[in-house]
Amino acid sequence: MTAPLIDPFARPISYLRVSVTDRCDFRCVYCMAENMTFLPKKELLTLEELDRISTTFIRLGVEKLRITGGEPLVRKGIMTYFQAMQRHLDSGALKELTLTTNGSQLRRFARDLADCGVRRINVSLDTLDDKKFADITRWGRLAQVLDGIEAAQDAGMRVKINAVALKGFNEDELFTLQDWCATRGMDLTFIEVMPMGDLGNEDRLDQYWSLKDLRARLAERFTLTDLAERTGGPARYVRLEETGQKIGFITPMTHNFCESCNRVRLTCTGELYMCLGQEDMADLRAPLRADPDNTLLEDAIRAAILRKPKGHDFDYSRQAVDGQVSRHMSHTGG
Repeated sequence: MTAPLIDPFARPISYLRVSVTDRCDFRCVYCMAENMTFLPKKELLTLEELDRISTTFIRLGVEKLRITGGEPLVRKGIMTYFQAMQRHLDSGALKELTLTTNGSQLRRFARDLADCGVRRINVSLDTLDDKKFADITRWGRLAQVLDGIEAAQDAGMRVKINAVALKGFNEDELFTLQDWCATRGMDLTFIEVMPMGDLGNEDRLDQYWSLKDLRARLAERFTLTDLAERTGGPARYVRLEETGQKIGFITPMTHNFCESCNRVRLTCTGELYMCLGQEDMADLRAPLRADPDNTLLEDAIRAAILRKPKGHDFDYSRQAVDGQVSRHMSHTGG
Protein backbone atom coordinates (compact mmCIF):
# COMPACT_ATOMS: atom_id res chain seq x y z
CA MET A 1 0.00 0.00 0.00
CA THR A 2 3.02 2.29 0.23
CA ALA A 3 4.33 1.53 -3.26
CA PRO A 4 5.06 4.76 -5.19
CA LEU A 5 2.91 5.94 -8.06
CA ILE A 6 4.40 4.79 -11.38
CA ASP A 7 2.59 5.35 -14.67
CA PRO A 8 2.50 2.87 -17.60
CA PHE A 9 5.59 4.51 -19.11
CA ALA A 10 7.74 4.06 -15.98
CA ARG A 11 7.45 7.71 -14.95
CA PRO A 12 7.22 8.26 -11.18
CA ILE A 13 4.45 10.71 -10.26
CA SER A 14 5.99 13.12 -7.77
CA TYR A 15 4.26 16.41 -8.61
CA LEU A 16 0.62 17.31 -7.93
CA ARG A 17 -1.02 20.52 -9.08
CA VAL A 18 -4.07 21.31 -6.95
CA SER A 19 -6.72 23.73 -8.19
CA VAL A 20 -8.47 25.06 -5.09
CA THR A 21 -11.07 27.18 -6.90
CA ASP A 22 -12.36 27.88 -10.39
CA ARG A 23 -12.98 31.51 -9.47
CA CYS A 24 -10.70 34.40 -10.32
CA ASP A 25 -10.71 38.17 -10.01
CA PHE A 26 -9.36 38.48 -13.59
CA ARG A 27 -10.82 37.23 -16.88
CA CYS A 28 -7.69 36.68 -18.98
CA VAL A 29 -8.71 36.17 -22.58
CA TYR A 30 -6.75 32.92 -23.10
CA CYS A 31 -7.96 31.40 -19.81
CA MET A 32 -11.59 32.37 -19.23
CA ALA A 33 -14.65 33.65 -20.98
CA GLU A 34 -15.66 37.14 -19.88
CA ASN A 35 -18.99 35.96 -18.49
CA MET A 36 -17.98 32.74 -16.79
CA THR A 37 -20.46 30.47 -15.08
CA PHE A 38 -18.72 29.25 -11.97
CA LEU A 39 -19.35 26.05 -10.09
CA PRO A 40 -21.81 26.04 -7.17
CA LYS A 41 -19.76 26.20 -4.00
CA LYS A 42 -21.36 22.97 -2.76
CA GLU A 43 -19.60 21.09 -5.58
CA LEU A 44 -16.15 22.19 -4.47
CA LEU A 45 -13.99 20.06 -2.24
CA THR A 46 -13.80 21.48 1.25
CA LEU A 47 -10.44 22.59 2.56
CA GLU A 48 -10.41 19.51 4.77
CA GLU A 49 -11.04 17.28 1.74
CA LEU A 50 -8.24 19.00 -0.16
CA ASP A 51 -6.01 18.21 2.81
CA ARG A 52 -7.03 14.52 2.76
CA ILE A 53 -6.41 14.10 -0.95
CA SER A 54 -3.11 16.01 -0.88
CA THR A 55 -1.93 14.04 2.14
CA THR A 56 -2.77 10.76 0.41
CA PHE A 57 -0.77 11.76 -2.65
CA ILE A 58 2.17 12.77 -0.45
CA ARG A 59 2.05 9.40 1.29
CA LEU A 60 2.21 7.80 -2.17
CA GLY A 61 5.34 9.69 -3.15
CA VAL A 62 4.33 13.16 -4.30
CA GLU A 63 7.05 15.59 -3.21
CA LYS A 64 5.89 18.82 -4.81
CA LEU A 65 2.54 20.58 -4.49
CA ARG A 66 1.67 23.56 -6.66
CA ILE A 67 -1.53 25.35 -5.69
CA THR A 68 -3.48 26.89 -8.57
CA GLY A 69 -6.95 28.07 -9.49
CA GLY A 70 -8.58 30.12 -10.97
CA GLU A 71 -6.82 32.45 -8.61
CA PRO A 72 -6.01 30.37 -5.51
CA LEU A 73 -5.79 33.31 -3.13
CA VAL A 74 -9.42 34.33 -3.66
CA ARG A 75 -10.63 31.08 -2.05
CA LYS A 76 -12.06 31.92 1.36
CA GLY A 77 -9.93 30.52 4.18
CA ILE A 78 -7.21 29.27 1.83
CA MET A 79 -4.43 29.90 4.33
CA THR A 80 -5.92 27.10 6.45
CA TYR A 81 -4.96 24.69 3.68
CA PHE A 82 -1.43 26.11 3.33
CA GLN A 83 -0.98 25.86 7.09
CA ALA A 84 -2.13 22.22 6.98
CA MET A 85 0.38 21.40 4.23
CA GLN A 86 3.18 22.94 6.26
CA ARG A 87 3.25 19.84 8.45
CA HIS A 88 4.40 17.79 5.47
CA LEU A 89 7.21 20.25 4.80
CA ASP A 90 8.20 20.01 8.46
CA SER A 91 8.25 16.20 8.32
CA GLY A 92 10.35 16.20 5.14
CA ALA A 93 7.77 14.21 3.17
CA LEU A 94 6.99 17.25 1.03
CA LYS A 95 9.97 18.94 -0.62
CA GLU A 96 8.21 21.99 -1.99
CA LEU A 97 4.95 23.87 -1.50
CA THR A 98 4.36 26.61 -4.02
CA LEU A 99 1.67 28.35 -6.03
CA THR A 100 0.87 30.07 -9.28
CA THR A 101 -0.99 33.34 -8.87
CA ASN A 102 -2.01 36.42 -10.82
CA GLY A 103 -0.44 38.51 -8.05
CA SER A 104 -3.53 40.53 -7.19
CA GLN A 105 -3.74 39.25 -3.59
CA LEU A 106 -0.03 38.95 -2.81
CA ARG A 107 0.20 42.16 -0.80
CA ARG A 108 -2.40 40.65 1.54
CA PHE A 109 -1.00 37.11 1.78
CA ALA A 110 2.75 37.19 1.01
CA ARG A 111 3.97 37.13 4.61
CA ASP A 112 1.59 34.37 5.65
CA LEU A 113 2.61 32.25 2.65
CA ALA A 114 6.27 32.65 3.53
CA ASP A 115 5.53 31.69 7.13
CA CYS A 116 3.93 28.45 5.84
CA GLY A 117 7.12 27.48 4.06
CA VAL A 118 6.40 28.78 0.55
CA ARG A 119 9.81 29.73 -0.79
CA ARG A 120 9.09 30.54 -4.43
CA ILE A 121 6.03 31.41 -6.47
CA ASN A 122 5.07 31.91 -10.09
CA VAL A 123 3.24 35.09 -11.07
CA SER A 124 1.40 35.24 -14.38
CA LEU A 125 2.18 38.55 -16.10
CA ASP A 126 2.04 39.02 -19.87
CA THR A 127 2.67 42.74 -20.25
CA LEU A 128 4.01 45.79 -18.42
CA ASP A 129 1.74 48.16 -20.30
CA ASP A 130 -1.22 49.37 -18.23
CA LYS A 131 -3.70 49.47 -21.09
CA LYS A 132 -2.69 46.14 -22.57
CA PHE A 133 -2.81 44.57 -19.11
CA ALA A 134 -6.36 45.82 -18.64
CA ASP A 135 -7.29 44.53 -22.09
CA ILE A 136 -5.90 41.02 -21.67
CA THR A 137 -7.07 40.52 -18.06
CA ARG A 138 -10.33 42.43 -18.69
CA TRP A 139 -10.67 43.22 -14.97
CA GLY A 140 -7.09 43.46 -13.71
CA ARG A 141 -5.03 46.41 -12.50
CA LEU A 142 -1.31 46.26 -13.24
CA ALA A 143 -0.27 48.45 -10.31
CA GLN A 144 -1.90 46.04 -7.85
CA VAL A 145 0.03 43.11 -9.31
CA LEU A 146 3.36 44.94 -9.29
CA ASP A 147 2.76 45.89 -5.67
CA GLY A 148 2.01 42.25 -4.85
CA ILE A 149 5.23 41.09 -6.50
CA GLU A 150 7.16 43.60 -4.40
CA ALA A 151 5.44 42.28 -1.26
CA ALA A 152 6.37 38.71 -2.14
CA GLN A 153 10.02 39.62 -2.62
CA ASP A 154 10.01 41.61 0.62
CA ALA A 155 8.70 38.47 2.37
CA GLY A 156 11.73 36.54 1.10
CA MET A 157 10.05 34.51 -1.65
CA ARG A 158 11.67 34.08 -5.05
CA VAL A 159 9.35 35.19 -7.84
CA LYS A 160 9.32 33.76 -11.34
CA ILE A 161 7.29 35.53 -13.99
CA ASN A 162 5.22 33.44 -16.41
CA ALA A 163 4.32 35.22 -19.65
CA VAL A 164 2.12 33.72 -22.35
CA ALA A 165 3.65 34.52 -25.74
CA LEU A 166 0.94 36.13 -27.86
CA LYS A 167 1.47 37.24 -31.44
CA GLY A 168 0.52 40.84 -31.99
CA PHE A 169 0.19 41.48 -28.26
CA ASN A 170 3.49 41.23 -26.40
CA GLU A 171 6.00 40.52 -29.18
CA ASP A 172 7.24 44.10 -28.84
CA GLU A 173 7.78 43.64 -25.08
CA LEU A 174 10.15 40.68 -25.27
CA PHE A 175 13.20 42.64 -24.18
CA THR A 176 11.19 44.97 -21.93
CA LEU A 177 9.95 41.99 -19.89
CA GLN A 178 13.38 40.35 -19.93
CA ASP A 179 15.14 43.49 -18.70
CA TRP A 180 12.49 44.28 -16.08
CA CYS A 181 12.83 40.78 -14.60
CA ALA A 182 16.64 40.91 -14.72
CA THR A 183 16.83 44.17 -12.80
CA ARG A 184 14.63 42.68 -10.06
CA GLY A 185 16.38 39.33 -9.77
CA MET A 186 13.45 37.38 -11.23
CA ASP A 187 13.57 34.52 -13.70
CA LEU A 188 11.18 34.58 -16.64
CA THR A 189 9.37 31.78 -18.44
CA PHE A 190 7.51 32.11 -21.72
CA ILE A 191 4.56 29.81 -22.50
CA GLU A 192 3.07 29.01 -25.87
CA VAL A 193 -0.67 29.61 -25.97
CA MET A 194 -2.58 26.32 -25.82
CA PRO A 195 -5.90 25.41 -27.49
CA MET A 196 -8.12 25.09 -24.43
CA GLY A 197 -11.70 26.20 -23.92
CA ASP A 198 -14.31 27.73 -26.16
CA LEU A 199 -13.52 31.39 -25.68
CA GLY A 200 -15.74 32.86 -28.35
CA ASN A 201 -13.90 35.24 -30.66
CA GLU A 202 -10.35 34.43 -29.54
CA ASP A 203 -8.54 32.65 -32.36
CA ARG A 204 -5.75 30.44 -31.07
CA LEU A 205 -4.02 30.16 -34.43
CA ASP A 206 -3.85 33.93 -34.84
CA GLN A 207 -2.51 34.32 -31.28
CA TYR A 208 0.11 31.62 -31.59
CA TRP A 209 3.73 32.86 -31.36
CA SER A 210 6.25 30.05 -31.61
CA LEU A 211 8.88 30.09 -28.90
CA LYS A 212 11.41 28.96 -31.50
CA ASP A 213 11.03 32.43 -32.98
CA LEU A 214 11.11 34.07 -29.56
CA ARG A 215 14.31 32.21 -28.63
CA ALA A 216 15.92 33.20 -31.94
CA ARG A 217 15.20 36.84 -31.17
CA LEU A 218 16.82 36.52 -27.75
CA ALA A 219 19.85 34.91 -29.38
CA GLU A 220 20.31 37.99 -31.56
CA ARG A 221 21.06 40.03 -28.44
CA PHE A 222 22.41 37.51 -25.91
CA THR A 223 24.56 34.39 -25.72
CA LEU A 224 22.21 31.56 -24.75
CA THR A 225 23.49 28.50 -22.87
CA ASP A 226 21.15 25.53 -22.53
CA LEU A 227 20.73 24.33 -18.94
CA ALA A 228 20.09 20.78 -17.81
CA GLU A 229 18.12 22.11 -14.85
CA ARG A 230 14.59 20.86 -14.23
CA THR A 231 12.20 22.24 -11.63
CA GLY A 232 9.62 19.47 -11.85
CA GLY A 233 7.65 21.19 -14.59
CA PRO A 234 7.73 21.22 -18.39
CA ALA A 235 10.01 24.23 -18.87
CA ARG A 236 13.38 24.02 -20.61
CA TYR A 237 15.85 26.68 -19.48
CA VAL A 238 18.67 28.76 -20.91
CA ARG A 239 21.02 31.21 -19.24
CA LEU A 240 21.66 34.63 -20.77
CA GLU A 241 25.42 34.82 -20.32
CA GLU A 242 25.54 38.60 -20.42
CA THR A 243 23.13 38.96 -17.47
CA GLY A 244 23.20 35.53 -15.76
CA GLN A 245 19.42 35.50 -16.02
CA LYS A 246 17.51 32.25 -16.45
CA ILE A 247 14.84 32.12 -19.17
CA GLY A 248 12.40 29.24 -19.45
CA PHE A 249 10.39 28.00 -22.41
CA ILE A 250 7.21 25.92 -22.11
CA THR A 251 6.58 24.65 -25.61
CA PRO A 252 3.68 22.21 -25.86
CA MET A 253 3.18 23.13 -29.50
CA THR A 254 6.70 23.21 -31.00
CA HIS A 255 8.27 20.61 -28.72
CA ASN A 256 6.30 17.90 -26.99
CA PHE A 257 7.65 17.91 -23.42
CA CYS A 258 5.78 14.82 -22.28
CA GLU A 259 8.59 12.29 -22.13
CA SER A 260 9.53 13.29 -18.58
CA CYS A 261 6.05 14.21 -17.31
CA ASN A 262 5.85 13.50 -13.59
CA ARG A 263 2.67 15.41 -12.73
CA VAL A 264 -1.09 15.14 -12.49
CA ARG A 265 -3.72 17.79 -11.86
CA LEU A 266 -6.53 17.82 -9.33
CA THR A 267 -9.49 20.16 -9.86
CA CYS A 268 -11.41 21.89 -7.11
CA THR A 269 -14.25 19.38 -7.57
CA GLY A 270 -12.01 16.34 -7.17
CA GLU A 271 -11.44 15.45 -10.82
CA LEU A 272 -7.96 14.11 -11.47
CA TYR A 273 -6.59 14.88 -14.92
CA MET A 274 -3.63 12.71 -15.83
CA CYS A 275 -2.77 15.00 -18.78
CA LEU A 276 -3.48 18.69 -19.37
CA GLY A 277 -4.05 18.03 -23.06
CA GLN A 278 -6.43 15.07 -22.78
CA GLU A 279 -10.06 14.83 -21.71
CA ASP A 280 -9.68 11.64 -19.64
CA MET A 281 -10.10 12.16 -15.90
CA ALA A 282 -10.89 10.23 -12.74
CA ASP A 283 -13.42 11.21 -10.09
CA LEU A 284 -11.76 11.25 -6.67
CA ARG A 285 -14.55 13.05 -4.84
CA ALA A 286 -16.89 10.04 -4.72
CA PRO A 287 -14.38 7.59 -3.18
CA LEU A 288 -13.10 10.33 -0.88
CA ARG A 289 -16.57 10.91 0.56
CA ALA A 290 -17.51 7.23 0.62
CA ASP A 291 -14.63 6.07 2.80
CA PRO A 292 -13.20 8.03 5.75
CA ASP A 293 -10.20 5.69 5.86
CA ASN A 294 -9.05 6.77 2.36
CA THR A 295 -8.71 3.18 1.11
CA LEU A 296 -11.11 3.72 -1.78
CA LEU A 297 -9.42 7.03 -2.51
CA GLU A 298 -6.01 5.42 -2.77
CA ASP A 299 -7.37 2.68 -5.01
CA ALA A 300 -8.92 5.31 -7.29
CA ILE A 301 -5.65 7.26 -7.46
CA ARG A 302 -3.66 4.17 -8.38
CA ALA A 303 -6.18 3.16 -11.04
CA ALA A 304 -6.05 6.67 -12.53
CA ILE A 305 -2.25 6.74 -12.73
CA LEU A 306 -2.38 3.50 -14.72
CA ARG A 307 -4.39 5.43 -17.34
CA LYS A 308 -1.91 8.28 -17.69
CA PRO A 309 -1.20 8.73 -21.42
CA LYS A 310 2.22 9.03 -22.97
CA GLY A 311 1.56 12.59 -24.06
CA HIS A 312 -0.87 15.27 -25.19
CA ASP A 313 -2.17 15.86 -28.71
CA PHE A 314 -1.84 19.64 -29.00
CA ASP A 315 -0.86 20.54 -32.56
CA TYR A 316 -1.00 23.72 -34.65
CA SER A 317 0.41 22.04 -37.75
CA ARG A 318 -1.42 22.21 -41.07
CA GLN A 319 -2.80 25.61 -40.01
CA ALA A 320 -5.45 23.99 -37.82
CA VAL A 321 -5.94 23.95 -34.08
CA ASP A 322 -5.74 20.21 -33.53
CA GLY A 323 -6.01 18.52 -30.16
CA GLN A 324 -8.20 21.21 -28.63
CA VAL A 325 -9.83 20.35 -25.31
CA SER A 326 -13.17 21.83 -24.36
CA ARG A 327 -12.56 22.82 -20.74
CA HIS A 328 -11.15 26.23 -19.86
CA MET A 329 -7.60 26.49 -18.58
CA SER A 330 -9.00 27.78 -15.28
CA HIS A 331 -10.85 24.48 -14.79
CA THR A 332 -7.67 22.45 -14.52
CA GLY A 333 -5.34 25.06 -13.12
CA GLY A 334 -2.89 25.23 -16.00
